[in-house]
Amino acid sequence: MDARAPLALLLAAWSAAAAAAAFPHRLVQPSARRSACKPVPSSMALCHGVGYSEMRLPNLLGHDTVKEALQQAASWVPLLSKQCHRDTKRFLCSLFAPVCIGELDAPVFPCRTLCEAVREGCAPVMAAFGFPWPDMLNCSRFPAGNELCVPPVACSNLCPTGVVCAACRDTGHAEKEFLERVCSQGFALKMSIKSLSGLEGGLKVAPEMRSRTLYRHDGWSEEELQKPVLWLPDGEACSCPALAGPPGTVVLAMGHRVAGQLVLSWVRRWQRGEKELKKFSRAVRKLQC
Repeated sequence: MDARAPLALLLAAWSAAAAAAAFPHRLVQPSARRSACKPVPSSMALCHGVGYSEMRLPNLLGHDTVKEALQQAASWVPLLSKQCHRDTKRFLCSLFAPVCIGELDAPVFPCRTLCEAVREGCAPVMAAFGFPWPDMLNCSRFPAGNELCVPPVACSNLCPTGVVCAACRDTGHAEKEFLERVCSQGFALKMSIKSLSGLEGGLKVAPEMRSRTLYRHDGWSEEELQKPVLWLPDGEACSCPALAGPPGTVVLAMGHRVAGQLVLSWVRRWQRGEKELKKFSRAVRKLQC
C-alpha cells in the first residue's frame, strides 16, 4: 500500500463529507436542543484514551446519534498519525464526543487557544495535500477562555513543550551511530512509515512493507517478519521528528524486544540520497555481529 494511503483516505473523506454536507459549515448550538449523555463507544478510535467516559449528543458538529458521530469521526483518525500537534485528539474529540458533565445542561466547547494551537500544527499538513483548515473549525467561534471550555494540555515537567523522545534525539551522526550500535540491538531496519497510532500513551509504528529492509531481526516470529509492529514508549507525550516526516520519508530504526513487544530505542531520518543509502546498506550487511 502507498505510504500516502492513510492521509489520502482522510482527505477523500473530507472532500466527500463537504460535498454531501455531512459536516456543517458552522458549529451547532446543542444547548437549544434536547441533549443526552451517552457512553463514548470503544469503537470510536479517534477518542481512545481521551480521559472521560461519557459524551453529549447531539455533539458540537450536529451529529444526533452515536452511529453518525462514529462514522464522521472515523474520517479524522488518520490525522492523528501525522502527529501534527500533541492536542489534535483532545481538540477533535471535544467536537465529535464533547465531554458530558451531569450537572451542566450546556455543552463544553474547546477553548480558542486549543483550536489555535492545533490549527498552527495541523493546517500546514492539510494544506500540503490541498485542503485548507475547514470553516467549521474557525477558531474565532470558540470561547476566548473567560468561560468554561476545554483548554490545551497543561504540561508538567513530564510533558514539556517541544520535548523530543529519547530514541529520536538526533546528534547529526546518524550513520556512525547506527554502525556502532547495530550489533548490540535486537533488531535494525530501514523503512518508510505506513501508519502511526497512539495507544495508552505509547506510539504504534507500522512500517510500509515495500520500503522495508531488515538488517537484524533476532527471534522475530513469522508474523513479525511479515507484518511487524514497532513501539515507541511514551510516544504520545513527546515528539519524534523522524517518524513525523512526509510520505515516503526513509527512516533508520533499531531496538529490542521488551515484554514481547518490538520497542524502538533509536530512530533517525535518512537525510541523504538513494545512492548513498544503497552504499550504507552494503556497509551494514558487511558487519560481522
